[in-house]
Amino acid sequence: MWVFIQLCGRGLGLSSFLNPKRPEFRLILSLMVNILLYLFLRLKTIPPPFCYFCIVAFMLATQLNSMVDEQSLAVNTICQINRFIVNTLKDGRKVVIVMDMEVLRPGDASAAKIGNPVQYVEGGSGAASAVASAEEEHRGPPPPKMPNKGPASQFLSTPGGSQAKVVPIASLNPYQSKWTICARVTQKGQIRTWSNSRGEGKLFSIELVDESGEIRATAFNDQVDKFYPLIEMNKVYYFSKGQLKVANKQYTSVKNDYEITFINDTSVIPCEDAQHLPSVQFDFVSIAELERTSKDAIVDVIGVCKAYEEVTKLTMKTTNREVSKRDLHLVDSSGKMVSVALWGQEADNFDGSRQPVVAIKGARVSDFGGRSLSVLSSSTLVVNPDRPEAFRLRGWFDSQGKHLETSSISNGWSGGSGGSGGGGSGPNWKTLRESKTGNLGQGEKADYYSCIGTVIYLRKEKCLYKACPSPDCNKKLVDEQNGLYRCEKCNLETPNFKHRMILQVNIADFQDQQWVTCFQEAAETILGQNATYLGELKETDEHAFNSIIEKSFFATFEFRVRAKMEMFNVRPSM
Repeated sequence: MWVFIQLCGRGLGLSSFLNPKRPEFRLILSLMVNILLYLFLRLKTIPPPFCYFCIVAFMLATQLNSMVDEQSLAVNTICQINRFIVNTLKDGRKVVIVMDMEVLRPGDASAAKIGNPVQYVEGGSGAASAVASAEEEHRGPPPPKMPNKGPASQFLSTPGGSQAKVVPIASLNPYQSKWTICARVTQKGQIRTWSNSRGEGKLFSIELVDESGEIRATAFNDQVDKFYPLIEMNKVYYFSKGQLKVANKQYTSVKNDYEITFINDTSVIPCEDAQHLPSVQFDFVSIAELERTSKDAIVDVIGVCKAYEEVTKLTMKTTNREVSKRDLHLVDSSGKMVSVALWGQEADNFDGSRQPVVAIKGARVSDFGGRSLSVLSSSTLVVNPDRPEAFRLRGWFDSQGKHLETSSISNGWSGGSGGSGGGGSGPNWKTLRESKTGNLGQGEKADYYSCIGTVIYLRKEKCLYKACPSPDCNKKLVDEQNGLYRCEKCNLETPNFKHRMILQVNIADFQDQQWVTCFQEAAETILGQNATYLGELKETDEHAFNSIIEKSFFATFEFRVRAKMEMFNVRPSM
């Protein structure tokens, strides 16, 4: 059966008021069902009056919101629905979510509403009798069946003999208690452990994808032992009975406002017949765009590995454990190059000898030495992916890219045809005395230099603050003294916050000493702990917090310093 619709109206769904950044649109559609409509609409003529019309409410999948933004769905627009899913609400009502549709005739080309549509009432007989009457009067050959592009099985049979309805990832929200999704595992992180004053634990995270979207899931402690050996990369499973909560997007690029936490009742069952499900979903940004991307943002990038460094071994201060690190230098058709840090097994196993195309999902942006990227435990790295973007990059690099002089956005790397060295402004090594006598930071632009310094003192009193929990905001919150915090930037009141660090450190070398300000990433490196843990420790165990601070004294680091004279409290400050 061919299904066509004409848009009669449009509005925001209820969830859009709860989450304005991810609006959901409700469409009021005139549903037209008749095989002859295909011919009339394709021939750009008005359908005859014997075609049946009824008014139905649909939800537009969020990935189609661009059609609204681009004014493609004006009133009276005629569309063909190519793919949809049906979701059943708690009260038994059914919601149709449009996953893919094609505009056949824009609204401005359609003079007015076609036909005389009537309101469709679920379970009523009016619609059925109207269709029957129209078809009795104009009987023709049976209509062809539309191909079903949905999952191979819309139901999961449970051990008790009952069936669980499979719902799309896009429909999940914290108000659902019973749900089942069929999804492919596109990323599986390593097991991570923690130990603090409240105890010990372990966790691992996975990323799941189906035709409607993607979501992140995390297992803790007993669920780690239960599910980690079972779940494999790129395999498809039925997942059910997990806890849904608002996602923390600080460490992931998964495009979903919610995430799943495995609980004791969580079920994971392999699915053998789901080859139609997509693999990793990327939302690439060009390397040139990274210069305008905020620090700590999580991004997806793709580039050709023009050069790479040898593996180096670093000792983690917190665990005294040795970890591998390797830097890659990726270039794309924008002519820009960026340095990417790989860690652990990925650093050991990476082979860049053939200059492969590398796609990374969920890399974190750093402003240490210009702009650079770091691959996280939650990131996904794919070498020579089977994607159009990779094929285009391969052709560009082989034909011209490898011969071009590229400009690096990461200080300390040359943009030439290969090898390592000091490109851009270079490392610009200075002693602390040279940094003071060289008038660095006195001009209109900031100066960057590298130095080796030993921590001789740091100010711990105001090194932590409670910041806005929004992913793109680090503004200090105002305590309302009623259990809530206010962000002046976001105009938001919330009981939640995240800990951020600004650490004043006094460093010294063999010639001089200098106060430097270390922000989040650099401060965490010096102290060997993340800000969240330190914030909790400061509130619960001041002695343990002071012990961590004292351990950093007399530790030596390589510093990349930005020097700029700025006004602070009406006085110049470097």
